[in-house]
Amino acid sequence: MLRCTSCGREYSLRKPYQRCECGEPLELELFKGVPGIGKRVWERFSQFYPFALDLEYSLGEGDTPLTKAKRLSKELGVKLYLKNETTNPTWSFKDRGTFIGIHRALELGFNKIGTVSTGNMAASVAAYGARFGLDTYILVSSSIAEEKLKALEAYGANIIKVHGDYGELYYKSLEIGRRKGIYFINSDDPFRVEGYKSISFEIAEEVTPDYVVIPTSSGGLFRGIVKGFLELKESGLIDKLPTFVAVQAEGCSPICRAFSEGRQKIERFENPHTIAHAIENPYPPSGNAVLRLLNELKGLCVAVSDEEILEAQQDLGREGIFVQPASATGIAAIRKFRGKIEENAKVVSILTGSGLKTLSHVKAGKIMECTLEKLEECMR
Repeated sequence: MLRCTSCGREYSLRKPYQRCECGEPLELELFKGVPGIGKRVWERFSQFYPFALDLEYSLGEGDTPLTKAKRLSKELGVKLYLKNETTNPTWSFKDRGTFIGIHRALELGFNKIGTVSTGNMAASVAAYGARFGLDTYILVSSSIAEEKLKALEAYGANIIKVHGDYGELYYKSLEIGRRKGIYFINSDDPFRVEGYKSISFEIAEEVTPDYVVIPTSSGGLFRGIVKGFLELKESGLIDKLPTFVAVQAEGCSPICRAFSEGRQKIERFENPHTIAHAIENPYPPSGNAVLRLLNELKGLCVAVSDEEILEAQQDLGREGIFVQPASATGIAAIRKFRGKIEENAKVVSILTGSGLKTLSHVKAGKIMECTLEKLEECMR
């Protein structure tokens, strides 16, 4: 059964419902279970999903590293762990949601899928669509960077640049999908959210966090991680929930703005501009749902500047991990909270995507040049 995250109205699983008539996103019920034995997270936590998971649909997503950040832990006075989602097949966390979304589309009999995205999700849906020979439609903003288009073309999807309000494109795609028989696995589709909760399961297998810091755009990832921890608690597998921290860029922070002002609903963020394009959503479709979770669970929301983001990206590079700017927002937020988070608290920062996706923003550092004959002298 699907249930509205706002009004509670219920919908059947037999039809491709994705949003409630009230306009808010839908969500599956909380699952309870006991972890099993298996190499893959999908095998170990199979009881927490609404259907049997077929690993033939998989490209190897999930089971990503949780790395202790030694330098940053010492600097920030916390026990900092980095959940490195850059190691997924298309280099971002989106593959987890696409894996479950593909199951849903095929279960309902669809042979056409699509998504609205200008980056991580576009590559993910295009890749999984190619794997199963599905007719795949990727709707992107007319302002998409050329480097991102090149990455998409390899998968052979139907790529359409759409001129107009990108925020409205999400809703327009669902309308067209219903008429054309296309299942759009968009940012906060209920089954995409189910895929993201696997991150929580993997974290809990290794550490009991006091805080989980989540870069937040549409809100689907935030909802999925929260749902995963709620299910772990309902199943008696953890004693308490961590504090959930939603992070946005100052140049596009509709959720944090509403949260700081005590409002119950988000408003469109006008004239967004940030280097963290992956979380640059001026009117996130799950924004109100995230606000409700933050208030109900006493979470936090913080916005960070582009300067803070770039500094954090360099910090992560010195830990040996190259991430896109949006992924670095978590570290920028933790630094901003320095002194407010208790000493030695266990903090997990979700690193959402690889830096290889946004090379146009990377500046080369000081590079020496030397002749072969003088190489040893140059290395002094």
